[in-house]
Amino acid sequence: MASARTDGGIPVVIGNKKMTYGTYTNAGGDTGGNIDTGLTVCEAMFLQTGAAVSADQATINETLPADGSVITIVTTDGSDGSWIAIGY
Repeated sequence: MASARTDGGIPVVIGNKKMTYGTYTNAGGDTGGNIDTGLTVCEAMFLQTGAAVSADQATINETLPADGSVITIVTTDGSDGSWIAIGY
């Protein structure tokens, strides 16, 4: 997966939590990979596929909260989308 972490450069602060966001892209034949959230601990993550209709929703292949900033996701072949991660 060619994952692009596209955000405003500074995490959004919500109370005592941080929120980062971005997009993920998959070339044909790719079915997921790692997203670098930029967080020390990721407590929640939300995925949205980019297609208007998708056979399968992307899923998180981790037990949250997860230590470290890298979260593994699984997607349909070639699926692109957006993500939001909350943690600290």
